Amino acid sequence: MIAHLINTDVGGRGIGRVYMEYRLSNFNFMEKAAETFLDNLDRTLVITGFPIPPFMVPETDGPPGALAVVRAVEDLGGRAEVLSYPEVLEALKGFGVNVARDVEVSNYSLIIAIETPGRASDGKYYSMSGTEITREVFDGIFLEAREYGIPTIAIGDGGNEAGMGSIRELVERHIPLGRKIASVVEADHLITSGVSNWGAYGLIAQASLMAGRNLLMNWDERKVLAALKAGGIIDGVRKRACLSVDGIGLGVHEKIVELLKAIVNDALGG
Repeated sequence: MIAHLINTDVGGRGIGRVYMEYRLSNFNFMEKAAETFLDNLDRTLVITGFPIPPFMVPETDGPPGALAVVRAVEDLGGRAEVLSYPEVLEALKGFGVNVARDVEVSNYSLIIAIETPGRASDGKYYSMSGTEITREVFDGIFLEAREYGIPTIAIGDGGNEAGMGSIRELVERHIPLGRKIASVVEADHLITSGVSNWGAYGLIAQASLMAGRNLLMNWDERKVLAALKAGGIIDGVRKRACLSVDGIGLGVHEKIVELLKAIVNDALGG
C-alpha cells in the first residue's frame, strides 16, 4: 500500500507506468530498501539537491525528504550528514542538520540519494525538459560508494536522478525524453515515487512498520517548505519560491504525509 501511495503520478510524468513494471520484477523493493536502511544507518550520508535551469537554483523536491530521513536516522540512534548545495544547507540550518564536509566515502555505512542528478549515457546531466544541468553534481560519490561496497539507496521520480539507472530501460520506454535524460547511475535499492519527497517519506513509513514505531509522527511539511521558500529554494515546475513541490500545492503533500502516518499507526495498533 505504501508503494502504491507514493507512486501516485499526480504530475503525469509517466512514473506510474514505470512503477507498475518495476514492481513486477522487484515486488518487495520498499521492504528491501527499508531493511537495508535499518541495518546500516550508523553513519549515513544523505545526498540531495537538484538544480533547475536556467539559473540552476535548487528545487523543493529532495531537501524535505532528506531532512525527514536524517531525523529518522537520529531517532533510531544513528548519525546522518547531508551533502547538498549551500542554499539548501542554509535553508535547513534551523533544523540542526549535520553538514557533510570533505566527504570521505569509506567513512559511511550507508549512502542515500534523494532527487539529485545522475549522469546520462552521454555523460551529461539533464532536467526533465532535456535542458543540460551545468552546476556541480554529486553522483560521483554515489558511484564511489558502490565501488567500496557501501550500501546505496536512491529515490527518484523522473528517471534523470542518481540511482534510476537501475531501471534505465523503463525510463527510456515510459518517460518523455527518456532516451536522452535517463540516468545510467545505479543503486543497490531504488525507490520510485510520484514526488521524490514522497519516496523518502515512504521509506521512513516502511522502516517504521519494521521498527515498530512511527518515525513520521512529528513531521511538519508546511514548516519545512516555509523554511525552503524563505531560503529562495524554488518549485522545479513553477520556477519560483513557494509552498509547493513539483507544481503540486502544499495541501496534497500534507495529505500524503497524513495517509502514511495513518497507515503506520493503524498497522502498529496506534
